[in-house]
Amino acid sequence: MKTNLNRLLMALIGVGIFVPMAVAADADVVKVFILAGQSNMEGKAANALLEFQANDAKTSDQFAHLRQDGEWIVRDDVFIKFLNRHGGLTIGYGSPNKTGLELEFGNAMGDHFDEPVLLIKAAWGGHSLYQKFRSPSSGLPSDEALQQELDQAQSRVKKNNEKRKRNDPLPTMEEIKAVYGSSYRNMLQEVRDAAANYQSMFPMLKGKQLEIAGFVWFQGFNDMFGDFAPAEYEANLKRFIADVRRDLKTPSLPFVIGVLGQNGSQPAKGGMVQIAKAQLAMNEVPEFNGNVKAIRTDILADQDAERLFPGWQDHFEAWKKVGSDRPYHYLGSAIWFNRIGRSMGETMIELLKQPG
Repeated sequence: MKTNLNRLLMALIGVGIFVPMAVAADADVVKVFILAGQSNMEGKAANALLEFQANDAKTSDQFAHLRQDGEWIVRDDVFIKFLNRHGGLTIGYGSPNKTGLELEFGNAMGDHFDEPVLLIKAAWGGHSLYQKFRSPSSGLPSDEALQQELDQAQSRVKKNNEKRKRNDPLPTMEEIKAVYGSSYRNMLQEVRDAAANYQSMFPMLKGKQLEIAGFVWFQGFNDMFGDFAPAEYEANLKRFIADVRRDLKTPSLPFVIGVLGQNGSQPAKGGMVQIAKAQLAMNEVPEFNGNVKAIRTDILADQDAERLFPGWQDHFEAWKKVGSDRPYHYLGSAIWFNRIGRSMGETMIELLKQPG
């Protein structure tokens, strides 16, 4: 693995958020990438599927660079923190017993940089940009939207109380409001925690300084639904990018966005079209030119998994050799998730090469 670590210094201060500091000669740094989103950023390709395909003659070539002597490589120059898990990058840093795009993305970063790399993954299933990932500049939704949400929440509790003969208290407007931005705040806390504890979590990084180098966003499914979320997505995402850069004190932080693409080889429909267009619109924002890039994920589809998913229960033995989840999780295809991670890595490298 690469070990030349002489680069510019970006140090951390206070509670652990990174800020630019004075240049230090021959300073050792760690390139940090934040990976954020909902369930597909968690990662949904079953480890058992990766293991099978890595040993199957038809697919083994696609995994060969991730293995050595019949075992999965655990990188000693790329590290990952995903909530309460941390270690050298290898399979298994997705949802329990699963792997996500971090595997190929992290390998691309590790191969590109002489410095060590740290991935900080902040991902929670079902969290929308409209609500939980809503960033400060978006403020709260309209009074109309909040009142509609409160009415619906109270109606659900009333019906449950009647059905189960309970007397649970009805939600309040303050409780409704408190949820907005909670995952955005938790994401920043994940970065702070990593900054404060990385030297104990990863002893090989002791004495080195952290530099936030890029951000990867893979999210959007839950924003397809509701009366307000789809229409707001484009504006909310633009503000999200600006707020992340402000809060992390990295004004031109490169952003790679994985465009919603569970439609795969089929044309997208309904809300998926609307969210995908909103994400791709970031490529047309003048101030994002050269530092933000949204990439399509549908064109990377695993067509073998697509072909075998219909009626998968009737041919389960064949299906489990190509997929491990539902279409909304990219069929749990290891090949599809790996392609997305590799494409995101290549795109991030392109952005990092841009001047300024």
